[in-house]
Amino acid sequence: MNRKPLKVIGATVGAAMLFAACGSSGSDNTATDDDQTSSTASAQTAANGSDSPASGLRAGLTSLLQEHVYLAGITTGTALSGEDYTAAAAALEVNTQGLQDAISSVYGDAGGKQFGDLWRKHIGFFVDYTVGKATSDDAKVEAARTALDGYRSDFGAFIESATKGALPKDAVAEELSGHVESLFAAIDAQAAKDPSSVEKLRMAANHMPMTAAVLAAAITGQFPDKFDS
Repeated sequence: MNRKPLKVIGATVGAAMLFAACGSSGSDNTATDDDQTSSTASAQTAANGSDSPASGLRAGLTSLLQEHVYLAGITTGTALSGEDYTAAAAALEVNTQGLQDAISSVYGDAGGKQFGDLWRKHIGFFVDYTVGKATSDDAKVEAARTALDGYRSDFGAFIESATKGALPKDAVAEELSGHVESLFAAIDAQAAKDPSSVEKLRMAANHMPMTAAVLAAAITGQFPDKFDS
């Protein structure tokens, strides 16, 4: 098997994310277009839920956040196996754009972009963690852990500001710890070629409905007229 050099994982994932964000013409982009349609539909569901705007927001965020975990796990697992993970990384970026669109529908383009920039940054830290695991670089692994701790604080500050204090920074950071640690566990199992990696990834995804519920409750409480139940 021809293994892609592990030192270029971060660069390739970043390039794939940029490719997906910018788009391109031609038949090779068919799968990406389908993924974009799916994530756009998810974002619309987040804003327009079938039962009520409030339940729709929660359902849409749950779908997008769980998809994020699975796509992240597919990307890291494919990279660790030495296979071409460009398509997985591109799909992960499409999911990120879907989340950004959902946030933009509430807080405007500027708020959505701020969210998207932070979300992409945390994906990059998981890439660093994966590279560290793949190359047995303990220093890189620890640096990624430290960076993700800082990210939780930065993301918490963003959410606290966006929700006008309805979700305090520290509470958001604590809520995100479950996402970070459960995905670390899945990546660790992937790196060790442990079959439990699939179950660990499922557990990581199962944490996302709680995160979606917390975010949705704060947003609907902030905009009761827009998200009347």
